[in-house]
Amino acid sequence: MTSATQAYTYAAPSSLVDGRLGLATSGGRALSGPAVAPRFFSGVVTQAAPAAAALLGVADVALARYHQPQSRPGWVRDPVVTCNGDRLRFESFSACGGVYARLDLLNGALDGEVFDRGTTNVDVNAPLREALARIGARDPLHLGVGLDELVVTTMDGAVVEKKVPLPERWLRGFAEVQVIASGMDQRGELTGMAAVRFLRGLPKKGTVWVAQAGRELKVSDRRVPGSVQLAGPNRLGTLLPLLRFAKSLRVYGPADAASSAWELELPGMRYTLTLSPERWRGFSGEGAVLDDLATDEAENDADVVGMLLNFEPEVEIGLLADRAGIPADRVRAALTQLGVAGRVGYDLSEAAHFHRELPYDKDNVILLNPRLAKARKLVDAGAVHLEGELATVRTSGGARRVSLADGSCTCEWWWDHRGSRGPCKHVLAARIVARAAVEVSR
Repeated sequence: MTSATQAYTYAAPSSLVDGRLGLATSGGRALSGPAVAPRFFSGVVTQAAPAAAALLGVADVALARYHQPQSRPGWVRDPVVTCNGDRLRFESFSACGGVYARLDLLNGALDGEVFDRGTTNVDVNAPLREALARIGARDPLHLGVGLDELVVTTMDGAVVEKKVPLPERWLRGFAEVQVIASGMDQRGELTGMAAVRFLRGLPKKGTVWVAQAGRELKVSDRRVPGSVQLAGPNRLGTLLPLLRFAKSLRVYGPADAASSAWELELPGMRYTLTLSPERWRGFSGEGAVLDDLATDEAENDADVVGMLLNFEPEVEIGLLADRAGIPADRVRAALTQLGVAGRVGYDLSEAAHFHRELPYDKDNVILLNPRLAKARKLVDAGAVHLEGELATVRTSGGARRVSLADGSCTCEWWWDHRGSRGPCKHVLAARIVARAAVEVSR
């Protein structure tokens, strides 16, 4: 595993003083262009207590290592915030790469002025965390995302700098999650106290399956039709402090019932946790993006589609297809390509992509799929020989037989994972060559 170093630079620390929450921003991108310390929003949060608790939850996930927890905290990776005009989205990933958290502060919870749209990191320091934990239901909360709100602090304006490692698996997780989430459907819902009873009654360890049964969610120790897999239920821990505000709990899962997503609807906002299939397993190795990235058009299409994105709260694929002059399936592949650079996410509640720009150096995120790089190397070396729906891929370890029909292979990777973590490099190489052959024959 490789990692890059990211430097966060803040003009002052974030603070909460006299009901005014000023979130310091680091380098990022806005509609107006690259910004050292962008200013996005200033106004009142109409639901102070749930907003403060949910923001603290996002920060807690960024601190957490659910697999093999360390006795002391590791490097703190500051949450990412995106202003999409009518909402603010706060995102983080756990240090182990297996839990993704997002808080959507929607229009109903915000009353203020939007100065720009874009994405940046925000400083969430230890004193701020303590202050957020003390906000009560009757407390006023004025939120500012950007420098001007920090004038109320007693700090001397000293620059705050943090240098933290960004592991490859952490960066790749942002790309994988949006692709995996786009294949999920809602599998269950609870309202009011039923959601509270369910979450509090979950076991702390092990793996269970959850399925809707009438108005309840039932927990089973084995997979049943329509269920979602929940490995390491303790990874839902940041939902528990929010239960007193919860209006409903929605559960999402893909057809294969592996990963799962858990969404609390709060007053004017949503808090979502997306979990990897196993407690020890991060999202970075799922391989969900590889088939889309392997298409010849994806990179060029991504350049075109990327220029059409304007930090919209909802990316409309049909509209993008019309504007770009390409089919919808190629737009989806282009969005996957953009996801590798952190430029799109996926909102389960609205079943739509949204635009954001991860505030990390491009060099840190552009070469994050070694399987695809190895597949292209095999293609360039002429190692792939097609035989109808079969292919032989010659490697230093011997010849591998690939079935294009079902994506199976005779390599160790396929036998270990059976396609559950995306295609192996041999299958990818064979598909690239097969697509090229179809194009030549046209």
